[in-house]
Amino acid sequence: MSVATGLQEYASGGGRPPRLETLVGLRWLAIAGQLVGVLFVDFGLGFPLPLVECLSLIAFSVAVNLWLLFRVGPATRGSARTSTIQLAYDCLQLGGLLALTGGLENPFSLLLLAPVSVSATTLPQRSTLILAGLAIVIASLLSIFHLSLPWNPDERIVFDRVYIIGIWVSLLCGTVFIAAYTNRVAHESRQLADALAATELQLSRREQLASLDGLAAAAAHELGTPLSTIALAAKEMRTDLPEGPLREDIELIISQTARCRDILVKLRNLGADGGDPFALVTLSELVAEVATPHQKGDKTITISKSTAAGPDPVLRRNVGLLYGLGNLIENAVHYARTDVQVECAWDKASVSVTITDDGPGFPLEMMTRLGDPYVSTRGSATEGGGLGLGLFIAKTLLERSGARLAFENAASSGKARVRVVWDRRRIDEA
Repeated sequence: MSVATGLQEYASGGGRPPRLETLVGLRWLAIAGQLVGVLFVDFGLGFPLPLVECLSLIAFSVAVNLWLLFRVGPATRGSARTSTIQLAYDCLQLGGLLALTGGLENPFSLLLLAPVSVSATTLPQRSTLILAGLAIVIASLLSIFHLSLPWNPDERIVFDRVYIIGIWVSLLCGTVFIAAYTNRVAHESRQLADALAATELQLSRREQLASLDGLAAAAAHELGTPLSTIALAAKEMRTDLPEGPLREDIELIISQTARCRDILVKLRNLGADGGDPFALVTLSELVAEVATPHQKGDKTITISKSTAAGPDPVLRRNVGLLYGLGNLIENAVHYARTDVQVECAWDKASVSVTITDDGPGFPLEMMTRLGDPYVSTRGSATEGGGLGLGLFIAKTLLERSGARLAFENAASSGKARVRVVWDRRRIDEA
């Protein structure tokens, strides 16, 4: 599975199915608990129950586990479908045991929620809805069809029908809560984790590119000495040779050596012309640098700056800052009709960059979620849009630099506006 495919699955509500070893281990735990419970009730408490039938259901689960271990292998990570089938089997097997031992009158009927909770935290929403529906159907049937609760044969225990209905309602509410709320929370946690991983990957790639400057300078330094030796030896040979083809070859060696030295000088000076990601740069120059690649023929980017509050603040340029501001400007250009306004302002307390486009503005229903992972107004990835990670990565990188971001629509015109604000003291100390 490619990274893009995996991210699309997460964006559509997918999860990471657990390894077979995990599901088998949980089933072994359930088997042990069921076996101890059945034997304790029958032999420890002396309450009669259909022992053969109960042990048969438990033995069938043992056979299923052994078959999966030897046939498939414990390290296998199955698909969402196979995991759903296994958890559905667990629901049915537990439902069978409960039907033989009192139905919803059995206090262990609460365990019907266990497979649903496993699905809610690891599987897609569709799988969780299927298992939640199955658990509700099983609980509904158990409220009507079941054998008597194992109890002292000399005593009679009777549960009021309203009490049984209350247990059924509590199981129903628990199932719905886990299927809806827990699945949503787990899904958002997975989204955030994968979006942060994508951010780290993006930063890692850019830092690797930035480190090439140092590698080039080191290579230039190491190659400089042997090239100087070659040039010196060639010049000495030229003085001892008369005019002719051999002297012309020596002249060629000297000229190519000089050319190599010029190349090494350029490599050694990479970053000295402003390409160094850690160089100091003024705010307006930084904004102009990141805006230039997004200038388009039919759309203009106008940059203005405040001049009343002293000279331009100086920032330490880094890949996070470049990517973050560049992504915000790129988004503004994408949605703008003709013009994007970028305003740089500063005073003694703060430094800000405000990006405004003359497009339709931010959708009101998405205002509170802008900057969250996998939230995109460009359509789905399959429709040519994005995964909704660009704005999240930009927001994360800028916040790491100490910025605060605000997304809003202008009150008068409804234009989309993004305001990025840094504390002035943090900028000056950087």
